[in-house]
Amino acid sequence: MTSRRTLLAAGATVAVLIAAVVSLRSGAQNAPVPAPPARPAPAADSVKLTDSQLDAIKTAPVMEREFAVLKDAVGNIDFDEDRSVQVFTPYQGRILQAFAKLGDEVKQGQVLFTIESPDFIAAESTLISAAATLDQTASALKRAKELYPLKGIDQNDYETAVANEQSAQGALRAARDAIAVFGKSEKQIDAIIAARRVENALVVKSPITGTITARNAAPGLLEQPGNVPAPYSVADLSTMWMLANVPETDVPAFKLGQLVRVSVAAYPERVFEGTITALGSTVDPNSRRVMVRSEIKDPHHELRSQMFASFAIRTALPERTPAVPLSGVVREGDGTMSVWVVGGDVHQFTRRAVRIGRQQDGYDQILEGVSTGETVAVDGAIFLSNILYGGAT
Repeated sequence: MTSRRTLLAAGATVAVLIAAVVSLRSGAQNAPVPAPPARPAPAADSVKLTDSQLDAIKTAPVMEREFAVLKDAVGNIDFDEDRSVQVFTPYQGRILQAFAKLGDEVKQGQVLFTIESPDFIAAESTLISAAATLDQTASALKRAKELYPLKGIDQNDYETAVANEQSAQGALRAARDAIAVFGKSEKQIDAIIAARRVENALVVKSPITGTITARNAAPGLLEQPGNVPAPYSVADLSTMWMLANVPETDVPAFKLGQLVRVSVAAYPERVFEGTITALGSTVDPNSRRVMVRSEIKDPHHELRSQMFASFAIRTALPERTPAVPLSGVVREGDGTMSVWVVGGDVHQFTRRAVRIGRQQDGYDQILEGVSTGETVAVDGAIFLSNILYGGAT
């Protein structure tokens, strides 16, 4: 009996042990598997790109560039008044012919128009009459000189002949001077005297070599000296003026002879060069601005009077600073400027605020925010900003 109880107790102990082992194995199989360690999330101002997204981004190191220190102003192109003239008739008369057309190139001394002037006709008549009188008195004096020694005439008649001849000489000189006022040369005056014929057409010539910029002459028009508009305007277009108004606070930066670079909307890719030739001596009381006049070289006659223009003038030595292409700088919604910098991981870009200065030749001057040698996105910066704000994938 005792042996049977001992066997039963041993069997119960074994059963308990087996149950314990099974329970432990079951618990081990049902226990939760620990999760792998999570990747660190990008910073708030960083984005991580996939390989396909990275293909849309172009990067380059920040380089130093020279930025010219310039003052800007706007104004208008105008004719160089030192090389532009209005051609008036110096005498009253009716226009007979007008030869030059608007836009024609003319030489100095070239005939622009002819005019019929009563004053010129009267002066020619006086000249011819004075020349005839001198011939007559000279002939009389010659005879008097032959007769006087022979007592053919008395002394009073001889002296009268001398006085008449001298008076005729004076009258002829005055008549010649009167014709010279109309622009006739000595040779032309001699031709009028020799022909004994009045010319009714008086020519008006161009006083300079240039281009016809205005024409108001037409056959039959009665012209008065100095009456506007002038029959013709002629200008030398090889140089033009730019008239700009600058703030009075900028006036100390401008000096006579400084080089200027002018651009106009008609030729956005062209730059015209010139120099400052005049600074206004007064300040406009309404705009508080001062006139600055520049002389611009225009050898191909591309500029036109009254074109709107802007100019930039270098007022100090260039500044050498870090620079980023314009496409690499993003203007944020709050008005700040930023660039995207890439570090050791080529897939991760970090936005960094920068302070920019001048914009020249397709580059922004960087005053603060990035240093020379750092790599930034130069193409696709806006794409990166859109990813950051959830607007692109």
